[in-house]
This record gives sequence, C-alpha cells and structure tokens, in this order.
Amino acid sequence: MSLKVYNSLTREKETFVPLHEGRVHMYVCGPTVYMDAHLGHGKTYVNFDTIVRYLRYLGYRVLYVQNITDVGHMLDSGEDRMLKGAAREQRQPMEVAETYTRNYFRDMDQLNVLRPDISPRASGHIPEMIELVKRLIARGVAYEVNGSVYFDVHAWEDYGKLSGRRIEELQAGARVEVLEEKRHPEDFALWKRAEPEHIMRWPSPWGEGFPGWHLECSVMSTKYLGQPFDIHGGGVENKFPHHESEIAQAEAAHGTAFARYWLHNGMLMIRGEEMHKSLGNFITLQQAFERWDPLTIRFFILLSHYRGPLDVTEEALDAAGKGLARLTAAARAVRRRLSDAPAGEAAAAVTELVETTRARFEESMNDDFNTAGAIAALFDATREVNALLADEAALTRGSLEALDTLYRRLAGDVLGVLPENLEEGLEGLAAGLVELLIDLRAELRRNRQYAQADAIRNRLAAMGVQLMDGPEGTTWSLS
Repeated sequence: MSLKVYNSLTREKETFVPLHEGRVHMYVCGPTVYMDAHLGHGKTYVNFDTIVRYLRYLGYRVLYVQNITDVGHMLDSGEDRMLKGAAREQRQPMEVAETYTRNYFRDMDQLNVLRPDISPRASGHIPEMIELVKRLIARGVAYEVNGSVYFDVHAWEDYGKLSGRRIEELQAGARVEVLEEKRHPEDFALWKRAEPEHIMRWPSPWGEGFPGWHLECSVMSTKYLGQPFDIHGGGVENKFPHHESEIAQAEAAHGTAFARYWLHNGMLMIRGEEMHKSLGNFITLQQAFERWDPLTIRFFILLSHYRGPLDVTEEALDAAGKGLARLTAAARAVRRRLSDAPAGEAAAAVTELVETTRARFEESMNDDFNTAGAIAALFDATREVNALLADEAALTRGSLEALDTLYRRLAGDVLGVLPENLEEGLEGLAAGLVELLIDLRAELRRNRQYAQADAIRNRLAAMGVQLMDGPEGTTWSLS
C-alpha cells in the first residue's frame, strides 16, 4: 500500500508522490518565541515529528525546515507578540527571543521531537522579505501607503482557495485592527511602518519598519526548500489567514505553485474547552512534565489522529501512561533476555508475528499517518510477546533479536515513544532483583498471602517501580 495523505488544499486523500524521487522537502510553521511552549505546541510538533520520522522510515531523504518567529507576529489587537513578551518581562525583545527559543528546544527534546534540519529565524531574513515585497509591488498585487505595504487580495483571484472562503465573506481586520489607509479591510500587511515607540525595526525602501507574519513563512520556506516544495504543515487554526496569505504571496510573486501538499493538525482542548489563560486551563509543557513523563504525553498525543482534536484530561493521560508502560515493559523484557539467550534462529511463530505486526503498522501509517492504528498493532503484538516471554523454549537469540528490532524500529524510531536506553535507571542486578520480587509476589498471591504481596508492591512503588498486572502476568516500569 502506498502512502496516502489528506491534502487540505484539494480536500481529498491523495497518493503521496514527492516532486523529486526519494526526497521530501517539508516546512512547518514554528513557534513565536515570546513565552514558554504549551501543550498545544506539544501536539503540533509531536504530530509533525512523527510524520517526518515515518517518511524517513520509508526511505525518503527528508529536508525538514521549521522556523522561529521572533518578530512580526501580531495579536488581534495589532500588538506584536514579541514586544508584548518584552514588556511583560522588562527585557529586550531579542533577549526574550533567545530565552524562549532555548526553552522551546529543551521542551521538544524532552518530548523526543527531533530537531529540524534548519531552524531559520525571521529576524535573520529581512533582506529576502524586502525583496519579495518589492516583487509583489512590481507585479501589481501590493501597494505602499504611509510607509506600510499591503497585499491587495482583490488583485489575486485565487485568494481563498485553501480555506474555501470568498473575499466577500472574509472578516475585516483578521489578525490586525482595520486601518483606514488600506484599500480594502481584507488586505493584509506585508511590511508595517514602525511607530516611534516600536523597538524592532529595520530600514526598507518604504522607511523603517518590520515584516508581516505571513510574509516571513513564505520567504523562509522557499529560501531553503525551493518553490514548489512538497509538504507544508501547521495547525488548523492557522489555515486562515496565515497559510492562505502565504500561498497568495508566494504564488503571486513567482507565478508557480507554493506547496503541493498541505497537512493540518487538529486543535488541543482541555476537558472540551479551548485552552486559554482567561479560562484558567492554560498548561505549559514544563507544567505538564511535572505531572506526567514527557514520553507519556507524546504517547497520549499519538493515540489520536493528527487531524482530529485532542481533548486533554488527567484520566486520559494517566491511562496513556499505563498503556505506554505495558509497551515499554515488553520491549525492556525482550532487551534484557537478549544478553544470555541461547543461540538459535528465530522461531516461525516469532517471524510471522513480526511480519504481521510490521504490515499492520505500515498499513495504518500509510493511511494518512494513522498513529492510533499503528499503536493498536503494537499492543496486539505485545500480548503475544508477553506469552512468548513466558515460554523459555521460544526465547532463542534469533527470536529475541527479531522482536527487539520490531520495537526499536516501530515504537522507537517511528513513534518515538521508547526511551533511548531501555535499561536506563535500572540495570543489571537491580533489574534482576525487581524480577525476583515480582516472582516472589506472584507466589505469595497464589498462597493467598495478600498482605505480604501488597507490601512488596507498595515498597517497590515507593522506590519508583510501578507494577502492572495483566492476563499474561506482571510487568514493571519506572514511574
């Protein structure tokens, strides 16, 4: 089965065919670094990280670009987010940008999100942005007034093709306040005149100012990926006006398609409500990491399809943690048994299990990156793996190597939910002692000595070792 993706531009699921055989050029809108990343950022960048991982698993050479917005992202009120962050903390805007860029990558590292190949900063691409604005003016789709430059949406008949909105339906003043100087309320800023109090400003042919948010992504994506490029990703909340405006600028300037496939991930909700500070449900990633392991959060995100909404509740995250613990425990048990397993080829039953699981996993991922279906395939395999682990005769080195590769490639390399070192934090003798205590607890329970069995469980829990009882036996993980 070939890879199929839902293309927001055509509103259809299409077979993915890259522009250049064996290579994929992909751009995803990055964060505006004026405050710490939140759970919504976690969903977006885990989703697209997994897409990049799977494309590489399929053998594509992926060039992944994700920008850093450190200027020009305007609030609905017309206020620059970076200036808002600087005023909040009484620091220079670039000091704020440096701080939260470092924090962003720290948070992504904890979520096991791979670093992009290129992370361009908006402030480092002002000359290219000015050149694009000049080109748009020359082509008659942009105009200058009082030191600001606006894109004339009425001069570009394709405006609205991504979102499906007609110009007459557009809300006046999207993202910024309506200004009398614009020809039409729907026109958006390419370059903004810097008022005297505006700290972030650059010289331009129209006077000192700063770029518009939409302009930044058009420039940075095409600079490194060319035009057209294969995949443009981002949150569904940015489909209009941000992505719509990116398309208009790039295509009006160069007369060719901008991005060939548009992928949009769904919104994150907190108990059914959109996350917002005014609702008291705003959760930064660092706050979430105090309550749940980052890999648990990553696993929880992947239990839902990337295009759908994700509703965060404590109960759902706790359940995800238990599910991930079962998966990790099986992978850990396989890895531990490898060191002293007897020589031998993989058993036919193991080979069949591995091939069936891999086929089911790829079938799900090839269906528009259905991570929930891929995880279901791994859970079904884990039930059989636990049964095989109970049968010493089945644990030849060949069998264990096949199972270890299955977990490492699918759960580790593609989904990114396994720790890099499965034995980290509890190795060698310590791991063996935990297994011994589990066996002793099982014997106590068989003899109805429940108080003593519970005492073992409680003592292990106090030391950070969580036991999970299931139909195939007891597994453990570090809590």
